[in-house]
This record gives sequence, C-alpha cells and structure tokens, in this order.
Amino acid sequence: MNDVRIVRWSPARMRARLDDVIAVYKAAFLDLHEDDPVRAARDRAIHARRHFDRRDLHAVVAVTVEEEVVGMTYGLPGKVGQWWHDVVAGALPPQDAVHWLTDCMEVVELHVLPGYQGRGIGRELLRELLRDVPQRTAALSALELPGSRARRLYTSEGFVPLLSHFRFPGSFTEYAVLAKELPGPAPSDPCRSTETGQQPAQVP
Repeated sequence: MNDVRIVRWSPARMRARLDDVIAVYKAAFLDLHEDDPVRAARDRAIHARRHFDRRDLHAVVAVTVEEEVVGMTYGLPGKVGQWWHDVVAGALPPQDAVHWLTDCMEVVELHVLPGYQGRGIGRELLRELLRDVPQRTAALSALELPGSRARRLYTSEGFVPLLSHFRFPGSFTEYAVLAKELPGPAPSDPCRSTETGQQPAQVP
C-alpha cells in the first residue's frame, strides 16, 4: 500500500515541524542508544534548530497521507571551521581529507520510525537527499555496528569506510566515518518529489 511519500522540505518547514522531526530521531535512535533519551532529544533539538536556520540545508522527509512524519534526513555542505568537518579531517591522512571533505555534502541525520523500517524508506530518503546535489562527495558518521540495518544500507549505496572505531571528542561511543563519490547534478526530473506540488515518490 502506497501510504508514505518522500518530499523535500525547506529550512522553514523543518523549523515549523521541529518537534515531529526530533520525535522520529528519538524513537529511531535515542531510545535505543542513550541512557537518558528525553534529555538527549532536548539537546538535539537545540542543535537541530541551528542547522535549520541555515539556508543551505537540504532536507527530505517521509510522511503519511495524514502528514505524520515517519522518516527524515538532512544534510549540509561541509566547511572548514565546522566541528564535524574539522574533527574528521584532523583524523584522516591529509590527502584523504582533501579528497573526501573539500567539496562534501555531510549527511547529518537519517532516521525512520521503527514501525516503518524495512520498507525501503531509508534508502529513498538517502537517495533523494543526495540527488542532484552539486557536491563531489557525501560523508556521514554511523555507529560502529557493521551488521546493522543502517550500515547495510550505506554499504549497498556505495559508502566506504574512511575511519573505523572512531571516537569523537568527549564521547566513548565508537563510530565509523563513511563516504562516497557523487555523480553531480542530473537533468531536472519533472516527477521528482518536492514540497511544491510536484508528484511525490511513493514508497511501498
């Protein structure tokens, strides 16, 4: 049943639906991996609000016919001086940092509600997020769980590990830093999903 559609949202739309977006993040990730998920969600909302104030935000959500948010992803162009970029660049060999991070779309978050996982929604979110972006590469950090559903998705979509068992400053949690090369913008597709009234993609 085609009860979920994939749509692009503007920064303003993400700000307006911040609570719904964070609720997906909490249910899909924080409830499973944080000792105090309520506090973690509150902290993450503050962080996300700063991201959603950026005009270069790329955001894609999965919504039901009732406009319930059941999945979300967003990314930002990486830049020198940003925390994630600088930490990862400092941990890589200089030539790798130049190749992978100089012109990079950083996938900040990608989450799907547990009840909607296993339906290909995460894959559609990721593909739509990276479709036609001008950056040469994409990169992200994921929990160091090689057999997890998330890691299988990223591997199948062409992401390769740059760092393994990596710990960000102030954290004991191990992450993998993954990246892939992108093809660049393609000719516009009139069927591409957006929030502006074009035909959305349907996810079975």
